[in-house]
Amino acid sequence: MPNFAGTWKMKKSENFDELLKALVNTMLRKVAVAAASNPHVEIRQDGDKFYIKTSTTVRTTEINFHIGEEYDEETVDGRKCKSLATWISENKKHWKQTLVDGDGPQNFWTRELNGDELILTFGADDVLCTRIYVRE
Repeated sequence: MPNFAGTWKMKKSENFDELLKALVNTMLRKVAVAAASNPHVEIRQDGDKFYIKTSTTVRTTEINFHIGEEYDEETVDGRKCKSLATWISENKKHWKQTLVDGDGPQNFWTRELNGDELILTFGADDVLCTRIYVRE
């Protein structure tokens, strides 16, 4: 089983502003861009049980989940959703978010280990953002 555990620092980000345009209004987007410019990610893993803490200068989020079990979460703009993480391959996980109420883009993301890099891909409908992290 791959080991996603560790502290991760973002090395590169592509298409983040375009993703935010698909997700949130202009005011929230400006705050989100400033807040997410240098996220710090801590991951703890015990088999299929994960804890992920993402800290920025504006906001810190924490999620606890088991692969294959749906859990409650909030979207980047605060809407309530149900999330489900599944394994795609030995080194890659996929998340799908389903809004509890209302309409909005179909959100998903993947986390993939590639050597010493963690590749995070976000999607909102047909807009994709890729962020590459390295272990600290």
